[in-house]
Amino acid sequence: QVQLVESGGGLVQAGGSLRLSCAASGSIFSINAMGWYRQAPGKQRELVAVITSGGSTDYADSLKGRFTISRDNAKNTVYLQMNSLKPEDTAVYYCNAPEVLARGGERYLGVWGQGTLVTVSS
Repeated sequence: QVQLVESGGGLVQAGGSLRLSCAASGSIFSINAMGWYRQAPGKQRELVAVITSGGSTDYADSLKGRFTISRDNAKNTVYLQMNSLKPEDTAVYYCNAPEVLARGGERYLGVWGQGTLVTVSS
């Protein structure tokens, strides 16, 4: 069995920083891409950032320069460093892995974490 668990969310003032973590657990052989999404109340879930096992990254247009995604392949963990936070960044942040290959040969598609809430006060 494979699961993703996010951590690091909380309440922060505008201009502050947070670092989110997402750890994949289980008998994992490989994970190609991992990413972060977010969803604010009443809005669609949107892509924040994606990183491949090789270190290639992509970001939402409005977040470039403020957010940084990174990854520790040995720990199967992805991070999101969020700086200069704004009230509009308030959302539930979800970790995602499109495809996870387990050591037993199982393939898990579209694996999501439960989410971690980030609240930015003005």
